[in-house]
Amino acid sequence: MTRSIRFIAMPSDLASAYRAGAPDAYGLAPERRVSPGGYPCRHCLNEIGAGEDYLTLAYRPFPALQPYAETGPIFLHAEACDRFSAVETLPPMLTSPDYIVRGYGEDDRIVYGSGGVIATEAIRGRADMLFSAPEIAYLHVRSARNNCYQCRIDAC
Repeated sequence: MTRSIRFIAMPSDLASAYRAGAPDAYGLAPERRVSPGGYPCRHCLNEIGAGEDYLTLAYRPFPALQPYAETGPIFLHAEACDRFSAVETLPPMLTSPDYIVRGYGEDDRIVYGSGGVIATEAIRGRADMLFSAPEIAYLHVRSARNNCYQCRIDAC
């Protein structure tokens, strides 16, 4: 059975707060820079174009601190952008040949054995397979090279 999935971007209220200078997951103000091009925005899930201002900040895509609540660097358009619609289509920023896709339980802990480096074009199929396990509540897509958080996947 093929499930419907949604690619989920960073919440708009959080992106707006960071743009207004709210502290990141480490309590620091986001750093503002000029993009050389190709950096992925975690709100619109598009690439940040060359010459555009962007923010770098520490992001924790989990509701609370706990041992599995990974925190890492992300990029965000410095100016407002439209949030990616939660659709089944692969986000445009996923341009690498492969990504880590890993499952998490309702308790926001990694479901061991669920993670793997997956070819980009196979992410949807891997998500469908992982969501067949009842212990998996959601997935993360992460960089296969740096483990940076890209986006979340939910089953519909």
